[in-house]
Amino acid sequence: MPTATRSELKAAAENVYAHMVPTPAHHWPLLTKRTGAEVWVKHENHTPIGAFKVRGGLNFMTRLKHDQPDCIGVITATRGNHGQSVALAASKVGLSATVLVPHGNNPEKNDAMEAYGGELIVHGEDFQEAREYAGELAGDKGLHMIPPFHPWLIEGVGSYSVEFLQAQPDLDTVYVPIGMGSGICGMISARDALGATTEIVGVVAENAPSYALSFAAGECVPTNSADTMADGLACRVPDPDALDIIMAGAARIVSVSEAEMLAAMGYYFTDTHNIAEGAGAAPLAALMKERGAMAGKRVGLILSGGNADRELFRQALLSADETAN
Repeated sequence: MPTATRSELKAAAENVYAHMVPTPAHHWPLLTKRTGAEVWVKHENHTPIGAFKVRGGLNFMTRLKHDQPDCIGVITATRGNHGQSVALAASKVGLSATVLVPHGNNPEKNDAMEAYGGELIVHGEDFQEAREYAGELAGDKGLHMIPPFHPWLIEGVGSYSVEFLQAQPDLDTVYVPIGMGSGICGMISARDALGATTEIVGVVAENAPSYALSFAAGECVPTNSADTMADGLACRVPDPDALDIIMAGAARIVSVSEAEMLAAMGYYFTDTHNIAEGAGAAPLAALMKERGAMAGKRVGLILSGGNADRELFRQALLSADETAN
């Protein structure tokens, strides 16, 4: 699969901006002090759903409604932010949305998906099982199945990368979390379309290492589990098209532990008073891990979402306190 072109990114951005404004990018001195790098944060926790995924949903639904005007509704699987995006975007264009989540999913994200108009179905022990069942229901109910990785999603979420790289064209490196791959593939597309030279580094959870293993092997390597508190990183079966783009456009993939992500969530709050969920904090955790090599460089972090539940956030603050002591 080729990366999104500049014209495709521009067209998708128009669909996105019909419903939301660009998100801010801020330089935070305390993060700079903590990491030793000049840190710029792209605040995708400031979108209408508190996560970058809404951009892909808005572009996808706009395109789907135009191409298939007789479509009655959509169905998808998620751990949270993708489902919120689909539910909100579907309501914007007059479609129904059915969202599959696994048992034990974040209850606050479940509530948000229903509040945005989605019909919630709980099935399976993890995202992959929920996704497979969603595919079965799509045929039974006559609903359009929305995958977690698709060109329209890449083009939509790529709008945040265009905003970031146009505002900060001289970033040496940008760290991007990897779930199913739309975010980092959007960043690679934007970097290449704009002719920037920024190094792109993917970030995964140690407990959900499929993309790191696949990157190292040069082919898709599924795992038996993705047991991480970072909902947005909980992938155990990588997408081959996403891997091709990542292999061609990313410098490396960094794996971070649960403890490192929890600490980074706490650092975001103490240093910027922003809330980051696990996936959103993972880039900061990766920068902390590589701070020796990144010292003095201009570094971008994608704070991809802020939808952490109260108990997890409490643990993050405690972790940050323990690290400080």
